[in-house]
Amino acid sequence: MKIDAELAEGRTITTTRVRYAETDQMGVVYHSNYLIWCEIGRTDHLRQLGSSYAELERQGLRLAVSDAQIRYHAPARYDDIIAIETWIERAQSRVLTFGYEIKRIEPEPTERLATATTRLIALDGDGVPRTLPSNLMEKFRDAMALT
Repeated sequence: MKIDAELAEGRTITTTRVRYAETDQMGVVYHSNYLIWCEIGRTDHLRQLGSSYAELERQGLRLAVSDAQIRYHAPARYDDIIAIETWIERAQSRVLTFGYEIKRIEPEPTERLATATTRLIALDGDGVPRTLPSNLMEKFRDAMALT
């Protein structure tokens, strides 16, 4: 359940509560759910910059994950409130690299849970690499300049 998303200084912070379905028998979040949280952060970040994934797809642009890296620092647990901080680390003509920091914000104290990056390649409707539209590149570079 997403609680909120806001854009500040080129970064989007999305907050959500850990659901029971995201945990194992010990009440600890299963590791693959962090990638889902990265996707939530990434889609919210794009939306905060003025473009939704759905809108990009209608324009014939697909963004496919070509690489994902996660470093786990501490476990998230059932019912924690987490913040997913998302930013664009690098914008190239065909590739976007997003950075993430996932923190527990409740219960206190705030604690870093994971850091991650994902690299996405721009594809057309047939799955062929393409360049990112210039208007998007401008938005991405503007956001990067604020971080």
